[in-house]
Amino acid sequence: MALRKQVFAIDEYYHLYNRGTEKRKIFLDKEDYMHFLFLMYICNTKRSIELRKIGEFFDREETIVDIGAYCLMPNHFHILVREKIENGISKYMHKLLTSYSMYFNKKYERIGKLYEGVFKSNYVDNDNYLKYLYSYIHLNPAKLVDKNWKENGVRNVNDLLKYVFEYQYSSLKEYTNSKFKIISPSKFPAYFKKPNDHKRELFEWLSFKEI
Repeated sequence: MALRKQVFAIDEYYHLYNRGTEKRKIFLDKEDYMHFLFLMYICNTKRSIELRKIGEFFDREETIVDIGAYCLMPNHFHILVREKIENGISKYMHKLLTSYSMYFNKKYERIGKLYEGVFKSNYVDNDNYLKYLYSYIHLNPAKLVDKNWKENGVRNVNDLLKYVFEYQYSSLKEYTNSKFKIISPSKFPAYFKKPNDHKRELFEWLSFKEI
């Protein structure tokens, strides 16, 4: 069994990510994406949960991690988090990934592991890296339109930027609408106080060849 080398510390930030085993898709339709987002919200709690008994207005009470950004892609995901309580990240990811794996395997009548080993994590050790991760995570959907945009550049930045902002499975939609459900922006530095701040930053990144 793979063991985690990363030790998470309270009040520190981490970039979490993983993909499907053998690079397989882990989201096959809209229902899959929405269920994972639902679990991202529901699993962020100290409470024990029974999914079949939880309604739309479930009271999570105190959460165990703070989430600053996320993006779900067909075969992988990215989540930017802050460790809020001791072992909060580990508990959260265990509940989230186990619950989704059970849902996926039942729905598609499959057995075996869904993910490529233990979820990966990078410690965010400086302010520049933390700010960069917002752009890195939120620009992931651009690969669905042009997988080589980083290397070759973007012909129409505005069109690609529009696609990224309309993508339904990233935290940009929460920042754009200022309806914070999964994310907790107040627990992270205020790099982007307005939706236009996000657009300005992502426009600049798309205008370059590398990110």
